[in-house]
Amino acid sequence: MSTFRSIVFSSVIAGFIVGLIVTAVQQFSTVPLILRAEVYEKAAEHKHEASAPPQAILVHDHADHDHGAEAWEPKDGLERNLYTAGANILTAIGFALLLCGFLAVRSGATGEPISWHEGLMWGLAGFAVFTIAPGLGLPPELPGVPTAPLLSRQIWWTIAVLATAAGLGLIVFRRSMPAAIAGVVLIMLPHLIGAPELEHVETNVPSSLSHQFVVAVTLTSLVFWSLLGGLTSAAFAYFDRPASA
Repeated sequence: MSTFRSIVFSSVIAGFIVGLIVTAVQQFSTVPLILRAEVYEKAAEHKHEASAPPQAILVHDHADHDHGAEAWEPKDGLERNLYTAGANILTAIGFALLLCGFLAVRSGATGEPISWHEGLMWGLAGFAVFTIAPGLGLPPELPGVPTAPLLSRQIWWTIAVLATAAGLGLIVFRRSMPAAIAGVVLIMLPHLIGAPELEHVETNVPSSLSHQFVVAVTLTSLVFWSLLGGLTSAAFAYFDRPASA
């Protein structure tokens, strides 16, 4: 099988399996916490409406109606779970394609077969780059918790991911003291600049619930990246083996 087809087959199979597993894990880790936070969020909205003057309530209701006509979200239950599973599967396939590309380059350069534990190490690197590094500055937030403007958070998140990936690359592949120092500086740079945040955060969502959510998201992401690295590398090694084998 050609390398290109091996990459595609491996990514689709591994991504589909990992997406389904992570969706199942989320039903016991993050989903219950999100549902509890939404209860606090709706209670705060009702309290705000009850304390507002009648004219403000009319304007608020009209704005909600207009917003609801434009926005759409899946219904709770099966529909919401199906969309979540679809998003997880597509995300896993996308990252698997990226991982397979690195594995293909590495295998072609060295001529050595790919092992599952090597893929696991790549998966853990992805966990560090896409979860740990940006999460230190922008931890996952529950519904009902105010956050800084979306664009500023997206810019900082992207900078943190790129800087961490480049820093780890310098440390692992260059293997020299100047490169290691430059890598550490790159990794630390986004956090020295600081992530965008609000000066005052007012929410009725308990802080303990937010802490549980951060832990749940981090552990779920660890499962995602560990499975993705191991399964993708194992599938790629199987499909990319020589025809004589």
